[in-house]
Amino acid sequence: MFVEDAPQQVDELENVRSLSNYVIDLQKLEEEITKEESLLKQKKERADKISAEVIPEIMESMKLKTLKLQDGSAIEVKEIYSATIPVANREGAYQWLRENDLGDLIKNEITVSFGRGEDNKASEYTSLAESKGYQPSQKLKVEPMTLKALYRERVEAKQDLPSEHFNLFKGNRTKITRSK
Repeated sequence: MFVEDAPQQVDELENVRSLSNYVIDLQKLEEEITKEESLLKQKKERADKISAEVIPEIMESMKLKTLKLQDGSAIEVKEIYSATIPVANREGAYQWLRENDLGDLIKNEITVSFGRGEDNKASEYTSLAESKGYQPSQKLKVEPMTLKALYRERVEAKQDLPSEHFNLFKGNRTKITRSK
């Protein structure tokens, strides 16, 4: 009986060796990935700095907005804008928008959830919602691209958007158009 178990033990030993080798390979790969991701992050940060600060500052000192290179590619510095409404500031932001005749940017969505087989009730709900005992949920929001466009327009018109209600960012980005 002892001799019969020997081939099975050899197979199991081989499986353990194989498993061990794969575990070691996986650990090495994970370490390499971590190092390469860190290196990639550093490269992206450096590229962002060059794109957002270094090239725009040099081109501004040369009083250039665009520059065409000998190889046919072109460099252009564009202003970029970002504006968001933090959750904690929503009410104040909506109030400010309304007070400044910009309330039409606020979307007002009302939704009601019905259970299975209640399609007929859903159709009737428009006029009977509260009298039937359903509670609609209401959500106010401003589309992100609309808010970004508003911020850009106001900056260009030399008007403000209050930073106590909005997260605002204005910066530069270098765009390189390669020749074809």
